[in-house]
Amino acid sequence: MTPATQTSALTAMLEARSVALVGASARPGSLGARMIEEVARSPSRPRTYLVNPRYADIGGVPCLPDLAALPEPADLALLAVPDHALEQQLSAAAQSQTRSAVIFGNAFDPPGRTGLRSRLAAIAGNAGMAVCGAGCMGFVNIARGVRAIGYVEPDPLPSGAVALVTHSGSVFSALLRTRRGFGFSLAVSSGQELVTTAADYARYALGLAETKVLALVLEAIRDGPGLRAVLADTLAADVPVVLLSVGASQTGRALVSAHSGALAAADGAWEALAGAYGLHRVRDLAELADTLELFTAGRRCPPDGTGIATVHDSGLERAHTADLAAELSVPFASLAPPTRTRLAAVLDPGLAPDNPLDVWGTGRDTEPLFAECLSALAADPAVAAVALAVDLVPEFDGDESYPLAALAAAAGTAKPVVVLAGLPAAVDQAAAARLRAAGVPVLEGTRTGLLALRHLLDHTERPSPPPAPEPARGPRRPLPEAGPGLFALLRDYGIPAVRARAAATRAAALAAAGEIGYPVVVKTDEPGIAHKSDVGGVRLGLAGPAEAGAAYDDLARRLGPRVVVCETAAPGTELALGIVRDPALGPLLVIGAGGVLVEIMAERSVLLAPVTRSAAMAALARLRIAPVLAGSRGQPAADLGAVADAITGLSRLACDLGDTLEALDINPLICTPSGAIAVDALLIPRPP
Repeated sequence: MTPATQTSALTAMLEARSVALVGASARPGSLGARMIEEVARSPSRPRTYLVNPRYADIGGVPCLPDLAALPEPADLALLAVPDHALEQQLSAAAQSQTRSAVIFGNAFDPPGRTGLRSRLAAIAGNAGMAVCGAGCMGFVNIARGVRAIGYVEPDPLPSGAVALVTHSGSVFSALLRTRRGFGFSLAVSSGQELVTTAADYARYALGLAETKVLALVLEAIRDGPGLRAVLADTLAADVPVVLLSVGASQTGRALVSAHSGALAAADGAWEALAGAYGLHRVRDLAELADTLELFTAGRRCPPDGTGIATVHDSGLERAHTADLAAELSVPFASLAPPTRTRLAAVLDPGLAPDNPLDVWGTGRDTEPLFAECLSALAADPAVAAVALAVDLVPEFDGDESYPLAALAAAAGTAKPVVVLAGLPAAVDQAAAARLRAAGVPVLEGTRTGLLALRHLLDHTERPSPPPAPEPARGPRRPLPEAGPGLFALLRDYGIPAVRARAAATRAAALAAAGEIGYPVVVKTDEPGIAHKSDVGGVRLGLAGPAEAGAAYDDLARRLGPRVVVCETAAPGTELALGIVRDPALGPLLVIGAGGVLVEIMAERSVLLAPVTRSAAMAALARLRIAPVLAGSRGQPAADLGAVADAITGLSRLACDLGDTLEALDINPLICTPSGAIAVDALLIPRPP
């Protein structure tokens, strides 16, 4: 299927003007009955055809025996049929020139057969059809007035700026029913994505003028190149993308012998994708909802703002918020002297004009007091966003001071003004609705609200567009798995490596040591030993022939005769660099603390290849070991430019080797003021 055909079929699906309901039913509560009711609620009023040979009509509407009986090729067929009938019905849809389909069923293989999902994908692909599912709840295109679902959802649906694509039907339904300050341009329950992927839906959504925020809830990357392309477009258009990913990446699960694979396996692919395209990763649905509400409100933090400011009516909750903000790395702005003077003029005696700010004293003049404090903080140049951090509980005496104060402050500034409610279960929904209607987000939870504010702060610093993936050029030579040949390969890509010689006898080892020059390192080179230090396979600082000969004798006796003799590198800070291949995204670069700390510290930055020098420098700065590289506690600073050059060289290697490489480790890369040098390396070719 060509991209143009897929785009045309997808538009026909999401903007369907004619819909065939296959499996339509008169049985109340059935999928077939709900499907009829939900499509009938479509504001666009598409032409609808009921298809089921068991009925002459349903509710007085004629029912056709099969798709061949349609008076026109349908834009969309909804298949509410058992799994065993899916192949037949999708084939019938293709033969009748139906342009797209929704498959509600899970497409489990019928008894005695396998590969149903592959056959369904082939049928649709050959016919140029778009397919939502299998195992989905369908979609609602609120912007174009189409409801293609078989499950009861609100009517009308909340319209707004969020385009949602989710692999989960439960998340699809839950978000459509939230009482929050955002609505949807498009919401898709994409399920298994047998044909049409999250990237396809996202690209369509970006073409809707209504879409201002993209929400992705994904458990797998099914079209890596397509997803990268559309995320590059969101970055260029400054459309925030909020991502909730679930399930560990497949990367590295089989790479037990590669440190970089183990480090990337947790969710390295998602981390790399988010870092490259500035995605806002959230960890649960509550953080997702708060972040979507905040971005949907439309206000952005000014670029010169350094942090948030919060106003409280409780000293304890003020301290609690400060503790959480420190834990979550959410900065508070330092207030300028004029701001402190303005606050001090209205605060009760004993209250300090600080940030975060406790305002509660005598409780007099609550509305003007809180409004003035919020406004004073919003006027401070360092403050990027202001939050009224109160519980927003129902007030049984009818007091509306808090909502009115927030509304007044929001009206007087262009900066984000939010209400940060501490206890979601206690939020006064009427007050929250009033605030949201006026464009003031109500964030439901101190932790999730602070995280949402951090996402808003982060959005002021967008990454540079990543370079496009490069075509693989293939290896220039047979892939060496270790030893001098691998070091030579690294040097081909500008990565300095220690001089090394292979040996399989005592005499050859001593000859190599004499050629390289003492002191030397002798380490085992026996096949199957990936982590030499774990088996006592490395001997360091051998000052002369006697020590080198004794080291060789020990290694040969315990592990085998094959060794590598290497020059001794100057001491420095040790890093680990690695490449792992992700099935969807291609090569990923992994950067972390090296030596024996590589898995003990288990910290890393994961980057998509190709990697620019600036991206390499930024990744190094994110590591906990960064202060050591920069020269902490009187130690000399490493040459970070040389380290970044080694990373970009490894990136070029990864792009060139392409699918022939499964993983590569450089551990350690020793970083000193005079440069960076690879001391040990391991390469794992991809199995044929």
